[in-house]
Amino acid sequence: MNQSERRHYLINTLLDENVSYRGMDIPGDEDGQKRLLRSLMNVRIAKPISDEFIKLQDEYLKEELGKKHVTTLDEMEELQPGIYVWQGDITTLKVGAIVNAANSGMTGCYQPCHACIDNCIHTYAGIQLRLKCDDIMKKQGHEEPTGQAKITPAYNLLCDYVLHTVGPIIYDKVRKEDEELLASCYENCMRLADENGVESIAFCCISTGVFRFPNDRAAQIAVDTVKNCMKKYKGINHVVFNVFKDDDLNIYLKLLS
Repeated sequence: MNQSERRHYLINTLLDENVSYRGMDIPGDEDGQKRLLRSLMNVRIAKPISDEFIKLQDEYLKEELGKKHVTTLDEMEELQPGIYVWQGDITTLKVGAIVNAANSGMTGCYQPCHACIDNCIHTYAGIQLRLKCDDIMKKQGHEEPTGQAKITPAYNLLCDYVLHTVGPIIYDKVRKEDEELLASCYENCMRLADENGVESIAFCCISTGVFRFPNDRAAQIAVDTVKNCMKKYKGINHVVFNVFKDDDLNIYLKLLS
């Protein structure tokens, strides 16, 4: 199968799963088809699917990833020993693990084509990631507490693992408890990474954006916690602070220059 044939197979399979979707028109253009496929993957609840679907999905996602530029540590400037700042799409980083800013349900973002990191990671990892997270949460029996972390395989991403952590949500002003919980997110991700033999890890900006933690204070907590953890967890040699916005890039460059 070529990429177009795989995409049509995946779309049709997902449409056929839901009686309300059957008979839906598939867009004629490639971008429209890609958006529909991503939307169907985003809204799909965690439930079994055929091995054939997984095989073709994996082939499809790997070919799509092959069209993007892959970034390695060798392409980054080391600002402090073992510490880097990089602006771009975290799903294109080739590191040991990337960190996902998850919600307490831990099974991804269900809003079609949402631009959040949770949505992007689950989209390009493939539906196996949601299935794995759902299995972990069912065994746990309750929502994920703020400040904790879980580790999963990365499936179709370039990294080996994804670390999922739930940051604090700021409703009014930042409390000391919020700062401690945010630090705990970084601490627990570093601990899990070290326990699983991960030598390089890329952190997103946990709790900023829609979670409303002030960007400058969040970055300071991130840098301070990671530096302390690198002294404790000797197996982690490289930490990347991954940013998306120019404001965050400038904040981290100022802190680490």
